[in-house]
Amino acid sequence: MSRIPIGVIGVGALGRHHARHLATSTVARLVGVHDLDAARGREVADSVGTRFYPDLDALLQDTEAVTIAVPTPVHAAVGLRALERGQAVLMEKPLAVTIAEADALIAAAARRGVPLVVGHVERFNRAVRAAAPYLGDIKYFESTRLAPFQARGSDVAVILDLMIHDLDLVLHLTRGDPVSDVRASGVAVLSPHIDVANARVEFQGGGVANITASRVARDRVRKLRLFQPNGYLSLDLAAGTGLFMRLRGDRPAGPASNLEDVAEVVPLEAPEGDALGAELESFVRFLRGDPNPVVTALEGRAALALALQVSEAVAGR
Repeated sequence: MSRIPIGVIGVGALGRHHARHLATSTVARLVGVHDLDAARGREVADSVGTRFYPDLDALLQDTEAVTIAVPTPVHAAVGLRALERGQAVLMEKPLAVTIAEADALIAAAARRGVPLVVGHVERFNRAVRAAAPYLGDIKYFESTRLAPFQARGSDVAVILDLMIHDLDLVLHLTRGDPVSDVRASGVAVLSPHIDVANARVEFQGGGVANITASRVARDRVRKLRLFQPNGYLSLDLAAGTGLFMRLRGDRPAGPASNLEDVAEVVPLEAPEGDALGAELESFVRFLRGDPNPVVTALEGRAALALALQVSEAVAGR
């Protein structure tokens, strides 16, 4: 089977990694890259042995699919341009900035009959994949995502920039349980937008998620803890590692003096591989007939809708 001709639109901090992975793909053929910064575009193209297209329409004429990693405020405009040209699209998260933009993208994909998926890369995190066999009825989520400040991404609030990763994971892990309440607070520190935020999301089934995101930290932290009736999982998303503290079936009755008395530690066997590489490979295999897309456009819309609820809760304080 021939490799799918694919292009990358936007080769900044993230898009250049799209190009690097796709250049070595065995199921896709990287046709070229496009970026408004011609010098950067040529530099990335040369580094991976592909062509730089100064004209986006020329790239879209030579490809069947594109990945889009442009600044968030122009996701919708660039995505619509590609979809209207009949391209399958993987849009980096978030799908768009507003629900109206997301719906326009979804409608364009349906009208043209082409796939539209969203790049929520943490779905492919090694620790998240390793945790899958142990997941049960999660009742409490504790998520912490911290990063040093950088200009990239600061054109939107930290909720759309960073927290949306965890909002998508929580929605995915609650398996469609409707949100019943959202409370949040946040503050702008180094940009005109919210740079630090905390959200408490409650679900109709009784689950609660406490999510903190900051882009004004000294160190990078990406941790997720999941509590369920038979134990809890602790995941280090940055390291791709984790463990499951599983309650023993033969634990003694009454209060325990420490956790080790009632639980066994199960290290998670995290599969090898890069999350972004796995995401891109999954996208191409989906185009070739794999029934499981990366993250559907509707799932991307749901994550965006929840992020906007959090933003509204912050603004309402």
